[in-house]
Amino acid sequence: MTDPQLPANRLFGSNLVAMVTPMNPDGTISEPGLATLVDHLLATGCDGIVVGGTTGESPTVTIAETARLVRAVAAQSGSRARVIAGVGTYDTADSIRRAREAEAAGADALLLVCPYYSRPTQAGVVAHCEAVADATELPVMLYDVPARAGTALEKTTLVRLAGHPRIRAVKDAKGDLFEAMSVMADTSLAYYCGIDELNLAYLACGATGVVSVVGNLVADRNADLIGAVGAGDLDSARAIQTSLLALTDVVMRASQGAVMAKAALAALGVIPYAAVRLPLVESPTAHLQPGFR
Repeated sequence: MTDPQLPANRLFGSNLVAMVTPMNPDGTISEPGLATLVDHLLATGCDGIVVGGTTGESPTVTIAETARLVRAVAAQSGSRARVIAGVGTYDTADSIRRAREAEAAGADALLLVCPYYSRPTQAGVVAHCEAVADATELPVMLYDVPARAGTALEKTTLVRLAGHPRIRAVKDAKGDLFEAMSVMADTSLAYYCGIDELNLAYLACGATGVVSVVGNLVADRNADLIGAVGAGDLDSARAIQTSLLALTDVVMRASQGAVMAKAALAALGVIPYAAVRLPLVESPTAHLQPGFR
């Protein structure tokens, strides 16, 4: 069992990838695609794999499928990467079930999004997060993404949740760098950038690492970026980030990140199909061209 008091980079990794869920044209999970994708991520320097997150199409992946994915990824990655299971929903009881299933399947940690759609008060957010964190022995990374959830994790909420022994980190897709620095200054929460366009900015402000969609394709470049910032070599870090601008723009802005990451992985032959589940639809191949020039 993982000690939740270990440093965040040992609990979650630092170069995390928000893994897509490879699928066949009929919408079923592609086992061969999953195997080749995990090998690709490990070979390119990923040390944390997020399974069943937004990029993994979590709203349309069942509890059983998520557990199956966690089990397969954990078995294949072994000790080479941490496996972080996305378990958050708008239903606390369902999130608890997902957390327990993920723990039983071999997850090393949990990713817990702020409850979406129902837009609870901050008191409700705290109660939800603490209930899920209490349900297993796994360390928890909160996921702050108000553009999707409809509710942000306010600073006072983050400070309060930091008092829970298993809530150790935040995947920040809010984009408020000043608040992130303030929370890091006032708590022991580790921050992970959840916005590929801002990876360098968050790392320079003290983030422990990244949870990257573009990392499905270039985890090695993200590893170089993290290493350069850690070494204080900002000139090299800026050069790496600049080299990723075109690809990041295509993956993150041409359509949904999950859609474009799958399209690119299929174009590279890492996964056999770019299939996604409705309501997502595949993107025209032409959308990839600017990032592959």
